[in-house]
Amino acid sequence: MDTNTLPKPSIDFKRMSWFNRCIVFCGVGFGSGLAPKAPGTFGSAFALLFIPFWVWIGFYPSVALIALMSVIGIFFCGKTAELMGVHDDGRIVWDEFAGQSITVLPLIYFNVMDVKWALISFALFRLFDVWKPWPIRVIDRQVHGGFGIMLDDLIAGLWAALCILIYLSLV
Repeated sequence: MDTNTLPKPSIDFKRMSWFNRCIVFCGVGFGSGLAPKAPGTFGSAFALLFIPFWVWIGFYPSVALIALMSVIGIFFCGKTAELMGVHDDGRIVWDEFAGQSITVLPLIYFNVMDVKWALISFALFRLFDVWKPWPIRVIDRQVHGGFGIMLDDLIAGLWAALCILIYLSLV
């Protein structure tokens, strides 16, 4: 049976401690991952709201905070998956936050951020996140836990950022 047609397990917040509720709330992208259709797309779109902050603090602080977001995300995603009882459940979108944020770094570096580029970064990140070219597909299948949940999206973000970087370097 196709696992996409199976009902998703519900999240029983009543049985969770306050701390675990906060972890799951972050893991599901402050609720953006609870969209009934395409939660990864909603999570990535929600991450676009971080762009003004990344631009405001500048390139190097953004790199540092996105790295921190990624490390913390290993815990958030792993613990959320454990509490939900499903590895890399589609509702877990903290990894999309980090991957989408990586994608915009070249735009911040070259100081070309605008709505057009934000949409291009979104489309490129979603392309690589859904398509899963090498090595993303291998990592998605073979690396488990919070690290595996995060790593495939971080690499998708790097691939998308690389495409933007190459284009901006040539123009």
